Amino acid sequence: MARPRPDSKTKFLEAALRVIRAQGYEATTVDDICRAAGLTKGSFFHHFESKEALALAAAEHFSAMAGHLFATAPYTQATDPLDRILGYVDFRAAIMRGDLPDFTCLLGTLVQETYETHPAIRVACDRCLSDHVRVVAADIAEAKQRHAPDAPWSPESLARFTQAVIQGAFILAKAKQGPDVAVECLTHLRRYLETQFNRATA
Repeated sequence: MARPRPDSKTKFLEAALRVIRAQGYEATTVDDICRAAGLTKGSFFHHFESKEALALAAAEHFSAMAGHLFATAPYTQATDPLDRILGYVDFRAAIMRGDLPDFTCLLGTLVQETYETHPAIRVACDRCLSDHVRVVAADIAEAKQRHAPDAPWSPESLARFTQAVIQGAFILAKAKQGPDVAVECLTHLRRYLETQFNRATA
């Protein structure tokens, strides 16, 4: 079945994902977004009152897309929560391919630039990132109960650390202009996570 054609608002959101991840929020203009979407400025302002309003909507759009991607990934079918955690890291490494704007994080890109100058964008990015942390933390909590009940760390703190490594890996990928260094970082992250659990306690 052919995918339905996106409406004009969705075209603007998808254009924002590509353009902002490629050149940053401040360097991106409304004209850039219109050109990438193949639509007029009049159409843009029919849907969004400003570039900031677009960024807020794009953050929610990106978060929803990512949420669906991870919720339907194969690793979610593993019965052991530790396998789901390690599978999550493997999956994130596997999708780090193609051009940098195709796999880097819109939320991380936005918040690095706007955390002080655009508080509404910072709050939106924090909310979306925190939502994802909670999803990862749920599997970590189950794995901790099963494999490391006496570990001194909290599931939330380990989930935040996991996301910090992933976001840092994106920065290194941008600096090196390729995904290899990011995949290497996730390989080390996987090894570290394995040391925090003892499968023998299952």
